[in-house]
Amino acid sequence: MLKGKTVVLGISGGIAVYKVVELLRLLTKAGAEVHVIMTRSAQEFVTPLTFQTLSGNPVHTDLFNLHQEQEIGHISLADRADLFLLAPATANLIGKIAQGLADDLLTTSIMATKAPVLVAPAMNTNMYENPIYQRNEKILAESGYHLLEPASGELACGWEGKGKLPEPGQILAAAESVLVPKDLLGCRLLVTAGPTREELDPVRYLSNYSSGKMGYAIAAAARQRGCTVTLVSGPTNLAAPVGVNCIRVSSAAEMRDAVLQRLEEVEVVVKAAAVADYRPVQRAQQKMKKTGDELVIELERNPDILAELGERKEGRILIGFAAETERLIAHAAEKLKKKNLDMIVANDVSREGAGFDVDTNIVRFLHADGRMEEFDLMSKKQVAHQLLNRVAVLYKP
Repeated sequence: MLKGKTVVLGISGGIAVYKVVELLRLLTKAGAEVHVIMTRSAQEFVTPLTFQTLSGNPVHTDLFNLHQEQEIGHISLADRADLFLLAPATANLIGKIAQGLADDLLTTSIMATKAPVLVAPAMNTNMYENPIYQRNEKILAESGYHLLEPASGELACGWEGKGKLPEPGQILAAAESVLVPKDLLGCRLLVTAGPTREELDPVRYLSNYSSGKMGYAIAAAARQRGCTVTLVSGPTNLAAPVGVNCIRVSSAAEMRDAVLQRLEEVEVVVKAAAVADYRPVQRAQQKMKKTGDELVIELERNPDILAELGERKEGRILIGFAAETERLIAHAAEKLKKKNLDMIVANDVSREGAGFDVDTNIVRFLHADGRMEEFDLMSKKQVAHQLLNRVAVLYKP
């Protein structure tokens, strides 16, 4: 979403400036062209040289610097921006913007831009709760500015509460979200992710290598594109995407219950979870002790959630995944037809870059009308947006 985009990163003076160094690295890694404006106060925390080195562009600091004005100028910065990102945004900066003041390079550039502006506030919790500040924030929101909610926790000043700058990864996701077209606005989507666990005893279980990264990427991308998203997740180490309703489950039976309970609330279901096909007939109540004998565990079939959804489709868009190690197309095509799917995402998990617990995938989209689309290696985020492009064609509100 940020590749080839121009981001003007406005940095005002607060202790959280150190976090923006990592944010800048993430922005450039995502392919954005970043131009940095620093207030005088911001320069007291981190030097402009740091941001110049990471961005590869000169840092702009002074409205009346003739060299900077001749080279780019605040109007040129305002015009070329695809996005203005203010991080950290202090109470002072937000107050000035809300009142229409333009007394330095940063506020002048903001006043002159027609690009969307994303504001990431950071301040003492008492300042954040001050009614005057809250009024200023409301003015920005009503004027079309995009505001991130500060994080809660221990602040640098020693207070505990809301006011921390969100983590750089969360700010990056919000920046992407601002630029993503909202072509699925109003769509209600449910996605499953991760593995399931079938307990053998209190300390052991049957599972698989799924990390949940693909399903979480779909949930995050769908939220960016305007969906109301429910994520039903098996056990993972991943944080739920911002703005997504995350339901945590463990077993296949729990996942089935969670999905079916919410089925009537959604128009689109994407089944990206790696659900266990079998479970033990009996779960030992105590830890099974090692003996000299062979251990035989009797298994029974788990409910087939995807097949049940196919039977109860009722006009919904239903998309499944097929992770295979052989006869990829044949197995995926059979599953597509048997489960009554609109589309299936097939990948050979034995291929490098396409297996579990990696950030990339190599997929093929098989459609109910017989079409097949083949893709080269992509990030799971890119796969998610390609999938949602197809959902946007099928979705009819």
